[in-house]
Amino acid sequence: QVQLVESGGGLVQAGGSLRLSCAASGRGLSNYLMGWFRQAPGKERDFVAAISRNERGAYYADIADSVKGRFTISRDSAKNTVYLQMNNLKPEDTAVYYCAADDRGWFANTYRAPAEYDYWGQGTQVTISS
Repeated sequence: QVQLVESGGGLVQAGGSLRLSCAASGRGLSNYLMGWFRQAPGKERDFVAAISRNERGAYYADIADSVKGRFTISRDSAKNTVYLQMNNLKPEDTAVYYCAADDRGWFANTYRAPAEYDYWGQGTQVTISS
């Protein structure tokens, strides 16, 4: 089992940047596919990014089209932390951002579906002003 705690959210102006962190305790992150999702008021929870490592130690990541070129996902195994670097932020990026872990560990066909993830953090609010 793993516990996840997000941090780094806040209020920034459009065009600004934020870096979200997801600190894990319990089992090491290498056992999980790690994802970031976001949920705006009145909307469904949407996939943002995911990252995992294969058996040979190579990292693979996927980014949603809506944020591609602006957001980057990374992980620091030594710190047991996953990051979401968000640049050139737009008002439509305003949402609660959640970190999640999937104990299947790799990119199954449904890795973009929130229901596939087993563990979730409490979320961190990101607000972008125009």
